[in-house]
Order: sequence, then C-alpha cells, then structure tokens
Amino acid sequence: MTQTIERTAGGAVLMDGNRLRDETIAALRATIEAAGSPAVCLATVLVGDDRPSQLYVASKQKKAAEAGMTSRHIGLPGDASQAQVEDAVAALVADPTVHGILCQLPLPASLDPEPVLSLIPPEKDVDGLTERSLGRLVRGLPGHVGCTPRGVMRLLDRYGVATSGKRAVVIGRSTLVGLPQVLLLGRKGVDCTVTLAHSRTADMIEVCREADIIVAAAGSARMVTAAHVKPGAAVIDVGVSRTEAGIVGDVDFEAVQAVAGAITPMPGGTGPMTIACLLENTLSAARMQGAFPG
Repeated sequence: MTQTIERTAGGAVLMDGNRLRDETIAALRATIEAAGSPAVCLATVLVGDDRPSQLYVASKQKKAAEAGMTSRHIGLPGDASQAQVEDAVAALVADPTVHGILCQLPLPASLDPEPVLSLIPPEKDVDGLTERSLGRLVRGLPGHVGCTPRGVMRLLDRYGVATSGKRAVVIGRSTLVGLPQVLLLGRKGVDCTVTLAHSRTADMIEVCREADIIVAAAGSARMVTAAHVKPGAAVIDVGVSRTEAGIVGDVDFEAVQAVAGAITPMPGGTGPMTIACLLENTLSAARMQGAFPG
C-alpha cells in the first residue's frame, strides 16, 4: 500500500498510529461486510467511575462500531463485590453471541483481578492477558496476543522497520507489554536479538545505544533521551505518565526525533494501535468460535 511518509523536524519517519488504526478499521469493516455483515460482538466490563477508563471504553465501543462490529457493555459500581464482578464476566463467557471479552483494568483496589481474568477462556480473551493466553504465546500456539505489543509489531511492519538480525531493547517487564513484547520480537519470522531492560539495568544508556529498535514501556516520563539512541534507530514509545504538563511518554520526543530513524508520537502512536489490535483480535475470536467464515 502506498502512503505519504511523514517525517519529524529532525528527519525521522513518524510512525503514525492514528493513520494505521484508521486503515486497520477500514479493512476490518470491508472484511465483515464482504462476509454479509455477521454479528461480531465485543463485550466490555468496567467497574467504578474512573474517568480515563470510561473514556477509553467509550473509544473502544466507538471504533468497534466503525469496524462494523457490535458492542455490549457491563458497567458495575465501584463498590461491586468480587462475586458480582465474576458473575458478570461468567455470564458473558457463557453467551455464544459474545465473541470477545475485555475487563477494563485496573479494578478497584478492593478487588482481585486474577480470579476475574481466569474466567475468560483463551478464545474470548481478546486482550491477551490471561495466563492461558500468555502461555500460548510462549508455546507458539494459536491465541490472542496482547493488544499493545501486537500494535508495536504492526507499526514496525507498516513503516518498514527491519527486524531480522537486528538488536532490540525492551524497557519494562510488565506482563501487559514488556514480557510479551520480548517474545514477539524474538520469535521466528521476526528474528530480533532482544534485551530486556528495567529499573535495575546497569549502564542503561550503553545498553540502549546498541539497539536498532527501542521499545520504551517503563512508565517513566521522558526517561529515553537522545543519549540513549543510536543514530537511525527506531524508537517506540509505549509509556504513559501524567505530569503537571499533561500526559507524556517514556521518550523525550523532541530530543530523540533528531537522532532516530523512526519514532512514534505521543499521543497518536501506540495508543490508537492498541484499540485497532483489540478489534483485530475480536474478529479472530469470532473465527475461532465458528461465528465468522475463514
């Protein structure tokens, strides 16, 4: 697919997540319409009234509609019991018209997310968060990959960032992003040599400067500076920090864009692709459950 390559003031390729998200959603809609528009349903569960979570869930529902999918939403009060949350998720699991289930995290502090997530079977776990989904990724078995690390891979592919034989550094070791990102970058067909860095990594600058690809997912505001980046490297910003100046990423964008060969903006980089990949996973989930052809 031809496209206009946008560049930063310093000449780095801008890996535009908004653009790729819109392309992905249009392709999903075309696929669903070509199949006669069978119902493909994403269900979301939100506990409490956290405003950012409400906005994020609403955005997922809006983009699902744009992709030709249906949404179902379960909203529970912040004082809902563990049993109430588990019952709500269990009902969605048992409903054959629901193909993907997303339980918005974090849950209120009084609730344990693990028993909730464990109720979701791998075929409906479109967030790729359960231990069974992560185990399938480790084993190389069919399943849903976490939406954010999958989105990183889609951006690298879309903007022609070479991976085979290259060195990658992933900063952050969360089960949400860092650990699955390491597996995705190192798997056959991608073939990076991957280093996992974190808060206890000595000589962080030297470690990062060896990398052709840096994925910053530590949640530490602007920790990746120009000094960390080898000239021409691709830099993917996944971190989100709320500061007095607003929301910022893990990458000092203005400084790094003058050195990098390619870079994601913040916002507008990995965030939009997280939602796009959630919808891709939802269509795959419908296929796994025999509700969609192919």
